[in-house]
Amino acid sequence: MSNVDLLGRRKFIAGLGVAAGAAMVAPAMAVSEKADGVKWDKEIEIVIIGSGFAGLAAGIEATKLGAKDVHIFEKMSYFGGNSAINGGLFAAPGTPMQSKEGVNDSVDRMVADQLAAGCGIADEALLRHVAEHAMEALQMTFDAGSEYHPYLQQLGGHSVARTYQTTVSCGAGITQPLLHKCRELGVHTHNRSKFEGFLVGEKGEVLGVKMRDNYHFGEDQPGKVINIRAKRGVIMATGGFAQNVNLRMAQDPTLTSEVGCTNAPGATGEGMYEMFRLGAVPVHLAHIQSGPWASPDEGGFGYVSNYSIYNFPHSIAINRLTGQRFMDEIADRKTRADAELACRDEQGNALPPILITSYKDSKKHPNTKKVIKYNVGWKFDSVEELASHFNVPLKALKTQIEEYNQYVKSGEDKQFGKNMTKAAGKYIEAPFTVVRLWPKVHYCQGGVQINTKAEVKDSFTGVAIPGLYAAGEVCGGIHGVSRLGSCSIPECMVMGMTAARSMMKA
Repeated sequence: MSNVDLLGRRKFIAGLGVAAGAAMVAPAMAVSEKADGVKWDKEIEIVIIGSGFAGLAAGIEATKLGAKDVHIFEKMSYFGGNSAINGGLFAAPGTPMQSKEGVNDSVDRMVADQLAAGCGIADEALLRHVAEHAMEALQMTFDAGSEYHPYLQQLGGHSVARTYQTTVSCGAGITQPLLHKCRELGVHTHNRSKFEGFLVGEKGEVLGVKMRDNYHFGEDQPGKVINIRAKRGVIMATGGFAQNVNLRMAQDPTLTSEVGCTNAPGATGEGMYEMFRLGAVPVHLAHIQSGPWASPDEGGFGYVSNYSIYNFPHSIAINRLTGQRFMDEIADRKTRADAELACRDEQGNALPPILITSYKDSKKHPNTKKVIKYNVGWKFDSVEELASHFNVPLKALKTQIEEYNQYVKSGEDKQFGKNMTKAAGKYIEAPFTVVRLWPKVHYCQGGVQINTKAEVKDSFTGVAIPGLYAAGEVCGGIHGVSRLGSCSIPECMVMGMTAARSMMKA
């Protein structure tokens, strides 16, 4: 029987709106097959595909629950995946630092903030599950040795300050300690190991995987494919598809190769695709989020992103054509990204807006020195100098700054309703630091549907596909239209831990 015949009843790729031949950029799509008659090269207790937040948390949790033979496979040459280069921002309610700073927060409040950003289509049960266990995941990072700045941040769309950030201001401050902890606990880690498909039983249950060893991303492949039996099951923690230009364009034609991306090159989505071929439910693939804190003056996530995230609460975003604010600087990501994209010159060409911050406030973040050093940010001693550099109407800008400073004084933003809690006492005054803003593709809200046990649901039966679990950005529908910043790390880790717990109970 051919692979097409074998999985014929589960043809879901056709329903995704992907043009024939445009499914993947690179590497080639994996193909699953029946395990009947397959020669197993290895037998492993637990197989985890992907070494980001979700995969590492799953490895640690499974081992703590008694698993003796846990293996994490990573297709790239380095561990950590896209997680290693994210912003290192972790949101949780009821944390020690909230208690220290007197912040009144709760699971209900965090869920409510996320539901508002999700615009009616987020999965409340999953959001609640993550929020309820977020502190456990944060504790796992503490135990592994992650270090955080001694202050909380209030990111866009969050009603209170609940976000920790690693001292290195990137996800590696979490992935590296978690990787070290995995190895300390005896978890086996393999890099240059690419997932090539599932091996399934007669009833569609996942029995194992095909893995290509000695894999070199984007090159001819010298490595051989081996068949691995997974005794307890497989956890897919393969991330999103933001670097798969063809797939993201099938969902949103405006996200061409000309649109920048903050993700690691391996975020291509083949693991997600193969779960669809097994019958997993595709959810919300068209909801692809762009980061409103990115800069057109540097590649990838860069230095400006974390700089902006920290400074948005006490800064003003200015349309260079008008010299006026054009958005709530801490609204949800989609609201801000759309507002930035609307900033155009009189001919309709893109005119990236600017974010203006007082240097005395911006310098408290370590990236301020870096954005100035690498010429992706500027320091000005006067508003006249700033306006001249960016060709911004001086009179309008001065008026706007004066008006905004009144909002800082009164605690009420009468222009856009911005929450001014974190802006208290932080006036916009010289000297200034300034960066340019322009969104970059950052996060895919779409993926496979899971339940609160991290089981992958079958689109025909509505029940879990036996032996298959998923966690992290490869899953869809959790956040709805817009994911709030700093909510991906708790989601990835909590669902990775959940997958391990479910697997060990099965």
